[in-house]
Amino acid sequence: MTPTLLTLEDSLTRLTLAPELGGSIANWTVRASGQPLLRPSDAHALNAATARRLACYPLVPWSNRIAQGGFAVPHGWLALPANTASDPLPIHGSAWQQPWQVIEHSATDIRLQLDSQLPFAYRAQQHIHLSAGKLRIGLHVTHLAPHAAWHGLGLHPYFPRTAQTQLCAAAQQVWQSDAARLSTHLSELPEAWNFQQPRPLPEDQIDNAFSGWDGRCRIIQADAGYQLDCQAGGSAYYLVYCPSGQDFFCFEPVSHPVNAHHLPGRPGLRLLHPGQSIDMHFSLHYQPLR
Repeated sequence: MTPTLLTLEDSLTRLTLAPELGGSIANWTVRASGQPLLRPSDAHALNAATARRLACYPLVPWSNRIAQGGFAVPHGWLALPANTASDPLPIHGSAWQQPWQVIEHSATDIRLQLDSQLPFAYRAQQHIHLSAGKLRIGLHVTHLAPHAAWHGLGLHPYFPRTAQTQLCAAAQQVWQSDAARLSTHLSELPEAWNFQQPRPLPEDQIDNAFSGWDGRCRIIQADAGYQLDCQAGGSAYYLVYCPSGQDFFCFEPVSHPVNAHHLPGRPGLRLLHPGQSIDMHFSLHYQPLR
């Protein structure tokens, strides 16, 4: 069944959302040409009824995979079953698998809310705003369970990828990972993964979190004639996922590395008590190349 889509528009771009599919963005395009700025979602993607086939979705209350069937919290152990048929580990939290409610909606703004009981009680809110070709996504989460728990946040946008796509996003180190794609240790940046200056995406698959990020990113699509200037807050890490031979890649602003719940010091996670909150934001500014 095709989900209900809501639309935002500014002077340059148009955005469609599918709130009932994990509070996801379905498409973001240039109004004059129809050029997709995020991976486009066609009818097949929408009818698949999963946020993972769409253009962008929120990661709440954690990002990426968690090992060992759960994690320790102050009052004991929080067990987490796998939440997809394709991965043996729980992945990307619970917000992307639940319908969000529309709180406010205007021509350029929308506010969505999710009151979740999984894996514990929390309230998540998204504020999505368009203005003069700039998309801003704000994510705010409040812990509502009676016992404290660890929280993390992120966003999972998919971008078109061609041979000319370039990425610029300075980082200091990268988390290396094992065969299960779980973070193991920090290392210096391999040359092919050093995006201090704009460079093409690596040919081999990459699915790793980068540390020491200043929150700025530029995605250059030279053959399509535009770039996205991006800036994040509340996310000291980014994750790059480039599957080999695919026409998309992911650049994900996140608050913590993969499997942070089991890394020393739980880097980037926040222990929230009832009523406490965390937030992050990510903006993407469409700019035609002259």
